[in-house]
Amino acid sequence: MPIIETPRLLLRPFRKEDAADVFAYLENPEMHCFLDMRLPSLAAAEAEMERRAAEELYLAVELKETGRVIGEFFAHAEGTDPAAEVKDTWSPCWMLRPDCKGQGYGFEAAKAFLDYLFRECSARRVYMYTEEYNTACRKLCEKLGARQEGCFVEFVSFVNDEAGNPIYETTLQYAILRKEWQF
Repeated sequence: MPIIETPRLLLRPFRKEDAADVFAYLENPEMHCFLDMRLPSLAAAEAEMERRAAEELYLAVELKETGRVIGEFFAHAEGTDPAAEVKDTWSPCWMLRPDCKGQGYGFEAAKAFLDYLFRECSARRVYMYTEEYNTACRKLCEKLGARQEGCFVEFVSFVNDEAGNPIYETTLQYAILRKEWQF
């Protein structure tokens, strides 16, 4: 299990004692795309911490100064050929507590996480999705050096309107290649 250290953060495996911190931001997720991760109770958060602790690349973002978990990063690998054993394309996902945004934590953690994917996981390509309205995430992808490669208009629905009709969101895809990554 990796532990990734930055000047202010530790990206590390989840522990049971992280449940209250995670519950604080997953009781009512800020972004629609994380609604399926909603935790209904502290007990559910504790069970989720056990599940996450077993995942290889599902990491808590701990603020070193306080020991508090302020977010999470995870990724899954894919191959360009479904029959091939080599998985050289990675899709990371991240989330930070709303009260921890705008302080540089997202960039610090994302840069370290992508560096880990390129260096330790032999990533050839890393791509990220974000909803069009998530300006902060879009700016973060661009600051990391990723380019926008796709725009999927009315691509997915996470919520419904008052009449029960799906509200479709436009999703943007960003990507960066290993040879473009600034180590």
